[in-house]
Amino acid sequence: MRFAVIMAGGTGRRLWPLSREDRPKQVLKLIDGDTLLRRCFQRISSMFDHRNIIVLTNKGYSDLVRDNLPEIPYDNVISEPQVRDTAGAIGLAASVLSRFDPDATMAVVTADQVIKPVKVFQQALEDGMTFVEKNPDALITFGIQPSFPNTQLGYIKLGKGKKCPHCSNEIYQVEEFKEKPDLQTAKEYLSTGEYCWNSGLFVWKAKRMLDLLFENLPQAKQPLQMIQAAWGGATQEDALAEYFGKLPKISIDFAVMEKAPNVHAVKLNCQWLDMGSFSALADIIQSDKSGNIVAAAQSEVLNCKNNILVTEDKEHLIAAIGLENMVVVHSPDATLVCPIGETEKLKELLELIRQHDKEKYL
Repeated sequence: MRFAVIMAGGTGRRLWPLSREDRPKQVLKLIDGDTLLRRCFQRISSMFDHRNIIVLTNKGYSDLVRDNLPEIPYDNVISEPQVRDTAGAIGLAASVLSRFDPDATMAVVTADQVIKPVKVFQQALEDGMTFVEKNPDALITFGIQPSFPNTQLGYIKLGKGKKCPHCSNEIYQVEEFKEKPDLQTAKEYLSTGEYCWNSGLFVWKAKRMLDLLFENLPQAKQPLQMIQAAWGGATQEDALAEYFGKLPKISIDFAVMEKAPNVHAVKLNCQWLDMGSFSALADIIQSDKSGNIVAAAQSEVLNCKNNILVTEDKEHLIAAIGLENMVVVHSPDATLVCPIGETEKLKELLELIRQHDKEKYL
């Protein structure tokens, strides 16, 4: 059978003060009153039986996820006891799925992306699953056509594409994975036309991924086998608590994808946005005639240019005079004000807040 795994574990510190340690970015209502998690679910809900959609999230977020996605079964929300990066999360999901269906096809999507139009995404995902079902040793990733030399994303180098039976999209051989480049290297990637952004979306057979994890990350084998053996039984949660933290903390790209044979890609030819910062709102919200991005139900601006103004509170008015190139974000107990060019220092600011014993604001 086909299964979808939604990765919903990120905290989104670059979206503070809206995102908090107990309220991650995927449940923020920044897009027409919808959360990123809800939008992710809506993109795939027509493609999978809801009983076959699993959500992986951090400990403490499970109730938030269930409130956001009441359609999926209670036990399909899996809470990770510790943060072990994507290799651990994907290994956990692959272990669970292959226990109950040794032939499971596993699509991995993330809860913090904006993808339009949905039909283009759905066709690409369908083609990826079709290809893997015909080629069970293959791994599929999805490449995004770069629109500018982004230094915050990894890249994949593609070989020639080829038509495959029952697929609308061409399937490309992946020649190489590249980590986040400097600006000059990113420009060189774009000039060749051979590179795509690495989307973090995948399709493979669950058992195949598990075999590759055991081969390339042998430290993961015993913990995952113990969790798998206990899953569905009385000791499931005990095994998860005992063994999940023993998994190496490493990304799936480093652990498997960069080493594995038979890695292919589908180009995702649509608008794609990794919602990692407030500046990303510029790609999904139409600015006013002065370049202001306003994500607020109530706002008044006077003589303002190129600002980002955000609140989720529909009754709160954001009013500004004479601001230029600033970010203003309101939440019930904290407000962020900073130049747009300084938002990369948010992590430093949050550390100061922690050092000054103001953790209740984190």
